[in-house]
Amino acid sequence: MASGSLLALLDDITTLLDDVAVLSKVAAKQTGGVVGDDLALNAEQVVGFKPDRELPVVWAVAKGSVLNKVILVPAALVISAFLPAAITPLLMLGGLFLVYEGFEKVAHKVFAHEDEAARAARVAAIANPSVDLVALEKRRIKGAIRTDFILSAEIVVIALGTMATAPMSRQIAALSLIAFGVTVLVYGLVAGIVKLDDLGLRLHRSETGGAALRSLGAGILVAAPLLMKTLSIVGTAAMFLVGGSILSHGIPPVEHLVSGAAAAAGASAPWLGTVVKLLLEAVVGIVAGGLVVGVVTLGKRLGGGSSSDDATERAAV
Repeated sequence: MASGSLLALLDDITTLLDDVAVLSKVAAKQTGGVVGDDLALNAEQVVGFKPDRELPVVWAVAKGSVLNKVILVPAALVISAFLPAAITPLLMLGGLFLVYEGFEKVAHKVFAHEDEAARAARVAAIANPSVDLVALEKRRIKGAIRTDFILSAEIVVIALGTMATAPMSRQIAALSLIAFGVTVLVYGLVAGIVKLDDLGLRLHRSETGGAALRSLGAGILVAAPLLMKTLSIVGTAAMFLVGGSILSHGIPPVEHLVSGAAAAAGASAPWLGTVVKLLLEAVVGIVAGGLVVGVVTLGKRLGGGSSSDDATERAAV
């Protein structure tokens, strides 16, 4: 009897872990766009620091990110337990914020030029020996943690939306796994990315490694900035895809239109249906993002603000 109880317990644990793994996998797919943007944004936060301060800055922001998750995950679970009807509106708000942020980023890349000037001024300030680097570092860390809080909230809400009907025990396990797993993944990769140039420089200057290692170092030095740009582009595109998917599923007429077009395209080739669905969801995300940016920009102008305030603040942090 005891062995039977033990086996039953192990079976329950195995089933629980299997369900958690499935929930986590689904949630991970839905949060991919935010993770890509999270990675790109946080890697950019340490650009300009001296090499010996890059990893301490990443570690400080990572600790702040863990604290953000400690606050957000229980709050999300309380909402799921006592106010489940709020999950869908929160999910829609998360989707709107995703496409808004994506569209705003594209708009500033296309139309705004003060970001590069602000970044150059920031790097020049760091090189100025009269600048209080400790105070500057603290401001940068606080700004990065604030950014992480917003992105973490998006990740938690989107992940929770994929598991809203699951039992609470599975929600707790899966949401915790996603939230803290993303933290380890993002900041581990950020730490690796910001040290790529140091590795490349070391290999390039190596006197004992031979020509092959020096060539590898030169290649890394060339690839590191390209990797940052690629992450930013992929992250932005994924934000439109994920945000558009959330909004499409939350608006029945739009969902029927997208599903109908995808089904019609998939009648001849299944892969074509998938491509059409992704493209239409991206279009939904882009259109929704443009509308939200337009409303926010109009509100700022009516309130006496500037449409470039947010970008300037980001660059100045």
